[in-house]
Amino acid sequence: MPHTRSIVLVGVGGQGVMLAGTILGDVALAAGLDVKTSEVHGMSKRGGVVFSHVRYGATVHSPLTSVGEADALVAFEWAEALRWLPYLHPDGLLVVDPVEIVPPAAHRDHRGWTRAYPSFNVAPRADQCGPVLIADARGLAQRLGDARAANMVLLGVLSARLEFGPETWEAVIATHVPARTIETNVRAFREGRRLETAPPARADDWPPAAGRAAYGIEITAPWCKACDVCVRVCPEGCLRLGEGVAEVVNADACTGCCLCERLCPDFAITVHAPGRAPRGAP
Repeated sequence: MPHTRSIVLVGVGGQGVMLAGTILGDVALAAGLDVKTSEVHGMSKRGGVVFSHVRYGATVHSPLTSVGEADALVAFEWAEALRWLPYLHPDGLLVVDPVEIVPPAAHRDHRGWTRAYPSFNVAPRADQCGPVLIADARGLAQRLGDARAANMVLLGVLSARLEFGPETWEAVIATHVPARTIETNVRAFREGRRLETAPPARADDWPPAAGRAAYGIEITAPWCKACDVCVRVCPEGCLRLGEGVAEVVNADACTGCCLCERLCPDFAITVHAPGRAPRGAP
């Protein structure tokens, strides 16, 4: 390898950023390369910023990527893509899932739909880096049956632009995920490799249209770990903590602000707008 490659993966807690970085590092190790990694995950359990630096080559002296030196930036969330864009080399690859995980403080008015969060628009960023690949990773993972596999979709997109073969990736993935999820994660990875990156098909729209019918709140109980985040952030009191799982107690009051869905660290909640199919529906 002629030079050390530097790849930065960024997102928020619960998106599997650290797992993706670990898998990438182990794939490079399996190829006989020197690998250095660094990560920060202090707020990973509650939606805080998470990042992983992975550097590999014949000889790597530092685990950290400096500003302007990343060969690729893989962003699991739109605002984090903007935050970390300065780290990308002018010719570097940007892979981004435009999913928006909006902090509660950014929701200034959940009825008037004003918020302090950057709108999705990749056009002004295109001249700041090399190729830009927009991948609706979370949407694809949801269609595969598990939104938590979005990190594998993004690894698949990235892997198609790196020098390692898919067999190595899949073997490493199988060693890092629970046995019962290997098939789902490998499938998500393969779909990511085949993904035609393009402007995403958004599953939800913003702001919600005025005069809509009632929203629906779906909770996937096996994924819920009763952390109480959704109950605390819901401004209308639609949820409560039951016997080890969150429960819907006042669905008619839901205004569709989606705070519960966006802040659930385990993707256990989906807010359905009228006409939006439940999770896993055809």
